[in-house]
Amino acid sequence: MRPADKKVFVKTYGCQMNVYDSQRMSDALAADGYAPTDQIEEADLVLLNTCHIREKAAEKVYSELGRLRVLKEERSQAGRETVIGVAGCVAQAEGQEILRRAPAVDLVIGPQTYHRLPKVVKRALGGEKIVETEYAIEDKFEHLPQPQKRVVRNRGVTAFLTVQEGCDKFCTFCVVPYTRGSEVSRPVAQIVAEAERLAEGGVREVTLLGQNVNAWHGEGADGREWGLGELLFRLAEIPGLDRLRYTTSHPRDMDDALIAAHRDLPKLMPYLHLPVQSGSDRILKAMNRKHTGDDYRRLIDRIRAARPDIAMSGDFIVGFPGETDQDFEDTMQLVRDVTYAQAFSFKYSPRPGTPGADLGDQVPEAVKDERLQALQALLIEQQRGFAKSLIGREMDVLLEKPGRQPGQRVGRSPWLQPVIVDEKAGEIGDIVSVRITEAGPNSLFAEPVL
Repeated sequence: MRPADKKVFVKTYGCQMNVYDSQRMSDALAADGYAPTDQIEEADLVLLNTCHIREKAAEKVYSELGRLRVLKEERSQAGRETVIGVAGCVAQAEGQEILRRAPAVDLVIGPQTYHRLPKVVKRALGGEKIVETEYAIEDKFEHLPQPQKRVVRNRGVTAFLTVQEGCDKFCTFCVVPYTRGSEVSRPVAQIVAEAERLAEGGVREVTLLGQNVNAWHGEGADGREWGLGELLFRLAEIPGLDRLRYTTSHPRDMDDALIAAHRDLPKLMPYLHLPVQSGSDRILKAMNRKHTGDDYRRLIDRIRAARPDIAMSGDFIVGFPGETDQDFEDTMQLVRDVTYAQAFSFKYSPRPGTPGADLGDQVPEAVKDERLQALQALLIEQQRGFAKSLIGREMDVLLEKPGRQPGQRVGRSPWLQPVIVDEKAGEIGDIVSVRITEAGPNSLFAEPVL
């Protein structure tokens, strides 16, 4: 088979970092002759880039692998070989168990070793069954080929850029320290070089990623150790890069320099995802969050004093072991006090290997359901209230893609909401001034400001 004939299909589960990782895996494979396809039946290599953050994540992967086994058999009967790989956090957590439960799988590769993917695929084509989940000693980012400008351009005018991986916080509900390892920060020069290549490829907005992104630190050009605030100022100097965002953050790492960046850096969008998880001090302690509800409130006050128009987003877990009605009410009160433009809320699900999974006093599912519905109703009310408050306001919107209806463009507001506007407002990649005319359940509608 000629290299140009090889095709790879990548299915991505979970977080933005997995989206970034999938793109980098595709880049590594492109250098080895694999062209991407969105038709799984055409793929000589199928990769599932998995997420392990929720209880049923692994079972979804095994269900998909069952379907892929049938596809592999059908292609084999037609004389076409198919390599099936599992990457990401389920691969890291389950390892050899994946090969035992799903014999059709040829390779299992963890998130710290995907720069080795081309060599691993070659070994799989030679008949080996491979599990690569050891943490790599070498810097995987240095070993990954960079995408060509046309590839960057085809991916759109916004991009993710991983600057930090892993977590040292060990929240008792979370698997990240076990699947992604300890906190590691990429060097400044490496991050800046990648951001410059993205800008040269037409990217106008970059979102910096990390499991704990505001824990990023590295030696700057001046020899001092920089934090995320200083890094954002450096990235803002890159020509063509007009918008900066970052996610996901921990309240304990929200330092003065980063808050100052929100005050002083126009390119840093006024939107912050800062998970609190619970409003109950007792539950926060059981979660090993090392902050209280009032610590979080005071931090929000400081951020809003620095950037009054900032919109807050957060994560909440209901039904953590031992959560009482009063603990849940404390969470509801924190939500009322802070007010969120957007938030993500989940029922607690025990993750094997985490301390929370071994706690007693698990909350009944029916109680979790009732609490989640009440919390989500409040969060949706706040989200809609924020969206309606924007009606009549003028704002700049980055146009990202065509709309669902003919003649439409879809962009993003500074606060990350989709904004639908007439295509006459501008071309994809333009930042245009619009006036919000209507707020739907999940999108804003706007007219160009002439």
